[in-house]
Amino acid sequence: MTSTHGSHLQGNSVPDREPVGRFVRARRKAAGLTQRQLAELVGTGVRFISDLENDKPTLRMDAVNRVLGAFGKRLGPVDMQREQEP
Repeated sequence: MTSTHGSHLQGNSVPDREPVGRFVRARRKAAGLTQRQLAELVGTGVRFISDLENDKPTLRMDAVNRVLGAFGKRLGPVDMQREQEP
């Protein structure tokens, strides 16, 4: 994704099991963006960004991937056995 904020949004790695909402909020704040600015950047509504940051369980994957794409990430399949490891 190209944007005026793109270089500020990508960076530090995130622990595998960090909730998506916490990741998005931390990256958004680190980039100095408001929820409104991030929503405009990725083409979603402010309510969607808020719901995502609060880990609402029923969000559209394509929209979540648009937001994550701003940070150089995307949702994808995770090996179930990996999730069960301590």
